Order: sequence, then C-alpha cells, then structure tokens
Amino acid sequence: METLIMVAQLLLGLSILVGVHEWGHMVAAKAFGMRVEKFSIGFPPKIWGKQFGETEYSIGAIPLGGFVKITGMIDESLDTKNMSAEPEPYEFRAKPAWQRLIVMMGGIIVNVITGIIIFIGLALANGEAYLPKEELNKHGIIAYDLGEQLGFQTGDKILSINGQDYERFSDLLSPDLLLGSDNYYTVLRDGKEVRVDMPNDFIDKFADKKNRVNVIAPRWPFSVESVAPGSNAEKGGLQAKDRITSINGQPIQYFDELSSSLDNLKGAVASFGVLRGGEEINLEIAVGEDGTIGFYQNRELDYVSRDFTFGEAVGEGTYNAFAVVWLNIKGFQKMIAGDVDVRKSLSGPIRIATFFGGTWDWNNFWRIVGLLSMVLAFMNFLPIPALDGGHVMFLTWEIVTGRKPSDKFLENAQKVGMVILLSLMAFVIINDTISILPF
Repeated sequence: METLIMVAQLLLGLSILVGVHEWGHMVAAKAFGMRVEKFSIGFPPKIWGKQFGETEYSIGAIPLGGFVKITGMIDESLDTKNMSAEPEPYEFRAKPAWQRLIVMMGGIIVNVITGIIIFIGLALANGEAYLPKEELNKHGIIAYDLGEQLGFQTGDKILSINGQDYERFSDLLSPDLLLGSDNYYTVLRDGKEVRVDMPNDFIDKFADKKNRVNVIAPRWPFSVESVAPGSNAEKGGLQAKDRITSINGQPIQYFDELSSSLDNLKGAVASFGVLRGGEEINLEIAVGEDGTIGFYQNRELDYVSRDFTFGEAVGEGTYNAFAVVWLNIKGFQKMIAGDVDVRKSLSGPIRIATFFGGTWDWNNFWRIVGLLSMVLAFMNFLPIPALDGGHVMFLTWEIVTGRKPSDKFLENAQKVGMVILLSLMAFVIINDTISILPF
C-alpha cells in the first residue's frame, strides 16, 4: 500500500509540473499567433485525446514528461517533413526571434511562478518553528555515528559556524552549508573551545537517506507524557508527569542517557528513581527485549514558533523557492569539483517517489512539488539541445549575431540532445534501482 501511495503522489506531482510547464509554452505560442498542434501530458502511446480547435489535448501512457507540438518548430518529435517549404505566418519559424525566445522560456517561467506560489502558500499555512541557538546550547547536542565521525561528541555546545554566529539548530546542517567548502564549527567541550572541520565531501555521506538522522540532534531533558496501557511501565507503576532521575543508581537527565541505559538492560528488571510531585520514589520496572519500557516522552525544549503575514509569506516563500535554484547551482559546482559522487546526487523517478513517502501528507506533497518545480525550471534552462535551454541558447545567438542557425543544424543538435537526455534518463533509472536494492 505504501508503494502505491508513493507512486500515486509521484504521478500526480509530475502531472501537475509537466502540465503547467507545457501550458506555459502553449499559452506563449498562441499569444503570438503560432499554431499549436498537440498538447500532451505524458509520452506516447496515447491513452486519451480530444481535439479543441486547432489543438489536440492528450494524455500519454508514459508519465515521465510531456510535450507541446508547435507548427514549424524542430522539437523532440524530429518532424521535419514540411521544413523545406516556405514558412506559413502561423509557424514557429516564421516569427521573430524574440517571440520564439519567449515561447521557449514560457515553460521555465511558469515553473518558477508555480514554485514560488507553492512556497508562499506553505509559509502562509505553516508559519515556522525552530529551536534557537540559546535553547540548543542549554543542553548541547547528541552526536550519532556520522556526527562522531565528523568529530562531534554528545554534550558539545556549538558556538559558531565558520567563525560566524548562527540563529537556529537547522543552520548547523543547512543545504547551503553542506554544499559549501572548507566549513568548520567551533564547539564548547568541557569548558574549552574546540574546532570541528567538515570535509568537503561530507555531503556524499549525508546524501544517503538513512544518514540524515544519523549526524547530530538537540539533546533534551524529558518527563513522562503518558504510559502505554498494559506496558511494563504501567505494570511497574510509572505515571504521567513522572520524571525519571536514575536507573540502578546511575543519574539520568537526558533521554539519550535513558535510551543508552535501557539498551544495556534488555530483558532485565531495573530500579528506577522517579520524581513525582516533588517526592523521590523507587520503582521496579522490567525492560523489554527491544530496550523499552512503554511510555511516551515529553521533550522539554522551548521552540520558537510564529505565523507569517501575507507580505512576510511572500518574502519567505520567494526566498525559499530561489534558494532551491542556488543550491542546484552549488551542487553542480560540487560535482564538477569532484567533491560529490554523481551517483548519489542525481535522482530519477524511483528515488523521487521515495521523497514523497508512503503516507499521504499534503504538506509534504506540496513541499516536494514546489521543490521539483524549481528544479525542473533550473534543469530545463541548462544549455543542452532538446531542452528549453538549448533552444534559448540558439535563439540568443540568433538575436545577438543576426544569423539564424540552419534547420539542418538544429535538427542534428536536437538528435544529439535526445541521445544525451535518453542516456541520462537510463543512468538515473538504473542508479535508482541499484540504490533501493537490499544489498
């Protein structure tokens, strides 16, 4: 069922993104009097189609893209049978270069607008909540395996990043930081300042999904929120609002200390020191084979939360949308520099589906769609023939030099671009498949 939900979200997300992208091309073309023969979401074979005016609207069976066929344009269909005849006034090739440029930019522009609108909507709906530096450093961090490899230790208090102050916990592993170079942290450990350096290829390890929660986390004191019915905790007398202060005489202040102690007491009965209503009591509680006793914790950390006004949401959403583009640029720089493994950085439809998750969460769905909309705009702007950016490159050349590339040149460039794109698609699909194999 989880797989079906992931696939359904992927198909819906791609349909929205491809639909608005191709709509951008079509609207611009029609605005300049160009004939649009076909508008398709998905690639052939066609499973549905209907003619409205001069345009056939259809849905293809392969939901990994779409296309708009504009008369007189050399596109991925490579239909050039009428290109030797004199162009008709309604053809793409008969229009001024600036109009053709706007048509080719139409999909990119609409994807950018779509991404911005989605991020504005998310900011308006959700506001923001974050753990400020001051609250984080009351208790320090938990260093997991990958964090320890970096050089962190549990209990460290992080003072600065690259010698600069920071505002919130999320800044410590922000995408902008991970995609940077020569980064370091200054931490307070046992009363001394210590430098922790981040290797330039650290993002390779972080890119592995299972590692993203395996670096650092805020350290938190806790109390008992509720006790699971029938659990060992209930049988041992633990109650809501209790505070566990020790296990077998060892002091407990933070939840990671509790987890570590329970892992070493699996299947045993332990003596729990508990603070209840100002009174210290002792309880004998059996620890399960999974290292738990059966209660829900209350994390005692003070997060800052606030709602955005519409004006603030516009600013926040726009910033977040363009931050995606900037991070893609930095990611490409990392790949070119050899700091990032291409196999871990490029995702195809299989891995993208896992980003949506196996439960239908509309907030997460729109966040992923907004992100993909900006990524699609960025990728389409790359100067590769067969992408919009390839057409933009040739049209810009024509506008600047006054010389139009020949139809034969454009046809051959389109063929080269298609080979590049198909090869890239094959690579990411194979790479995705390998990444989800259990070995």
